[in-house]
Amino acid sequence: MPAAIDFFFDFSSPYAYIANEWIDALAARHGRPVRRHAILLGVAFQAAESTSAPRAGLAPSPPPEGVRNLGAAQRFLVSPVSHPVKREYTLLDFERSARFERVPYRQPAPFPIATQNAARVFWWLHDTQGPDAAAAWSRAGMRAYFTRGVPLSEPAALKALVAETGLDAEAAQDAWGDPVWKHRLKQANDDALALGVFGAPFFIIDGEPFWGNDRKPQIERRLADGRI
Repeated sequence: MPAAIDFFFDFSSPYAYIANEWIDALAARHGRPVRRHAILLGVAFQAAESTSAPRAGLAPSPPPEGVRNLGAAQRFLVSPVSHPVKREYTLLDFERSARFERVPYRQPAPFPIATQNAARVFWWLHDTQGPDAAAAWSRAGMRAYFTRGVPLSEPAALKALVAETGLDAEAAQDAWGDPVWKHRLKQANDDALALGVFGAPFFIIDGEPFWGNDRKPQIERRLADGRI
């Protein structure tokens, strides 16, 4: 069986949402399955910041005080729209990129949001019902956030969305608060960092990394020709 495309995403990433809408069709054209990994961008950004090389003779800045666990790391996630010089362009590009792929998009507010509970539901489904159920949840969750503004960070809204998708909302709520699934997400983040994942969407194809929704043409060429 051909090797899977590993696809790393955060439920709060607009570009990951867009990529999540095209990755399955692209992979199918080349006879490849997709292996999804829900991660937290805050953890990846924290790791990148704390291990960054010194610049201009300065030591790298330590992570903010208290950033030592998943919840704190998620709060460390800094939106690109928080930088004034990037804000208007970034918001424009989110919507333009979605239009280019013919994917519906409405900029959510607040943005970004903490997504650890949505990610824990993903891993709960992945390990108890299988990858297809988890993939379906990834699509439902991101579509809800990026087309209807459903705040996945709010437990009541998340629970209602779980019920809307036909899943057991009580079981999902129990799962996202269960240490087992908290650890499962932590392990997924640790595994991603060990593979060099530092953003989302992030793809690994036969050991070769690709970062970003705009890598789609390169990914297509890599799968078609075996090289670029």
